[in-house]
Amino acid sequence: MKRVVLIGGSGTIGSILLAGLKHDFEVYNLDLANNPGDNYHLKTDAQNYSELLNHMPKDADVVINLLSIPFSGEVVDISTMNKMVDVFLKSSYNIFQAAVELNIPKVIIASSNHVTDYYESEGNSKLGRRISVKDYPYSRGLYGVLKLAVENIGFTFSNKYNLSVINLRIGSVKLDEETTIYKDIDRYKKTWLSEVDTVSLFRDSILSDIKFGTFYGVSDNPEKPWSNKDAKEELGFVSKVNAEDIINETKKNNKK
Repeated sequence: MKRVVLIGGSGTIGSILLAGLKHDFEVYNLDLANNPGDNYHLKTDAQNYSELLNHMPKDADVVINLLSIPFSGEVVDISTMNKMVDVFLKSSYNIFQAAVELNIPKVIIASSNHVTDYYESEGNSKLGRRISVKDYPYSRGLYGVLKLAVENIGFTFSNKYNLSVINLRIGSVKLDEETTIYKDIDRYKKTWLSEVDTVSLFRDSILSDIKFGTFYGVSDNPEKPWSNKDAKEELGFVSKVNAEDIINETKKNNKK
């Protein structure tokens, strides 16, 4: 059974993956939010390289970088910028370096659709077609810029070392999707990545033999702004539940 390590796995995507991957893999969660406890949930600061190394389980097969911090705004103040650089850039570099030092063969990055958010408005592509990974990544804000930087650092590590790196530009993922999808339904009905599809996308990435790749993570929503064609062809991703399915099912249940 493969050993999968989530770095920052106590957030939304991490919670979904912890529940969805535990039957197929041995899953660990290293996160600052963890309380001291069992060896599968260790309180870990990814900015502290020695702590990160010491807490990594032996013979791990895959590391998934889910690091995130709350922020708002496209151009932030200097204090917030420094925090974002520490979390998204420096800590991600630590993760890549730790993978190399510990001979972990694969790193999966939870990147973001904000890498190309200049091309998208309210869930609609401004290109007259779906946005693809071949489109030059222009971002409206620092968050997207830093996520792109992490993708490129991953390419550098993959190119220099025998390290597989997969970047997943995630769409809209929320817990309690049956109710949350209605909070911004005009956008979410296009940008949604369902819980089922989130688990499938990461599982496919874990099992993939791709050396390096970048893919959009979005369900097969009828009006999705990004193309997930590459994820289907190269990772074998199959969208099983899209935004329309969730909306229709919720309406059906509310009528009972």
